[in-house]
Amino acid sequence: MHTEPILKVENVVKKFGEITALDGVSINVNRGEIVCFLGPSGCGKTTLLRVIGGFYDQDAGDVTLDGDLINGIPPEKRDTVMFFQNYALFPHMTVFENVTYGLRVRRVPREKMKSQAEEILALIQLEGMEDRFPNQLSGGQQQRVALARALILNPKLLLLDEPLSNLDAKLRSYMREEIIKIRENLNLTIIFVTHDQEEAMSIADKIAVMKSGVIEQIGRPVDIYRYPESTYVANFVGSANFLKATVTGSDQQGSVEIDTKMGSLKMTAPPKSYSVGDRLVAVIRPESIKISFDNNVNSSSMLQGEILRGSYLGSQMIYTIRVREEVITVNVPDPKEDQIRGIGDTVCLILPEYIHLIDAEKAGDLGD
Repeated sequence: MHTEPILKVENVVKKFGEITALDGVSINVNRGEIVCFLGPSGCGKTTLLRVIGGFYDQDAGDVTLDGDLINGIPPEKRDTVMFFQNYALFPHMTVFENVTYGLRVRRVPREKMKSQAEEILALIQLEGMEDRFPNQLSGGQQQRVALARALILNPKLLLLDEPLSNLDAKLRSYMREEIIKIRENLNLTIIFVTHDQEEAMSIADKIAVMKSGVIEQIGRPVDIYRYPESTYVANFVGSANFLKATVTGSDQQGSVEIDTKMGSLKMTAPPKSYSVGDRLVAVIRPESIKISFDNNVNSSSMLQGEILRGSYLGSQMIYTIRVREEVITVNVPDPKEDQIRGIGDTVCLILPEYIHLIDAEKAGDLGD
């Protein structure tokens, strides 16, 4: 679907005094993609967005948009539009005047401006509200007016900086769907900044997880979740159990054995080969571990554990379980009444056939 990069960021460095906010960042964005920059406050994601939009000049590196080098070009001369989280509508202007503000600056003829506004307002379901003022609109409607003001300029690149952070959970979910629909209708290319991993996973074609001014990993949401390259990435997109492990053997059938504090585990070998003695970190998602409430089930991947804590959340039960010298988290989706156990109860755990492994030196600090 996406083959042609519309944006190329190459080795971009941005410093604020002694602080390096971006440390040699490179990323390609393909035409028609939604790409999310994901990470905690201070990781550099908004700085990178502002460099792409022309609000900051980088200290080194290049930004190319649709084949044109745009280094040093001011925001209004770039074919990009930035959508800020406070969306700053003009309170003294009507919806129509707010939406068409950019077209008036560009001196677009009134008839063309009117037809474009009608088209955009219909797209975001605000027909009939042209004469209202911002204070007569709900928060979600104001958000859509601000989005329409950006979309009407038909940018090559729409830049969204935490656009949904001021909305309640239900409205956030609705606006996520709206952004996806708008992308499909207008064939837009969108870069989206957020610290919310659920938002990133639900909306993005590609996620760039950032940390301390660098991109830790880029990939499809499914790859970021299932095959994280570090414990930092694994922790930022969901929760995970991390087990220090040492390779003790492998066989011709494509299995590998590792030694952990939970005991010896045998699993399907990952795509790369490992040697005996290699130090690794095994990443096991809580929902991929199955609890057998029938202690007679026999499986080579079964372990016995003691429940230390249980939290019932309705849609899932979250257990903290001690297995030998290790403590792990296990999620049971849609728990039935006979699957709810108490502290001190013994249960059997069935580990997934495939366990993701990270080289210990890449994994990050796990402590003791």
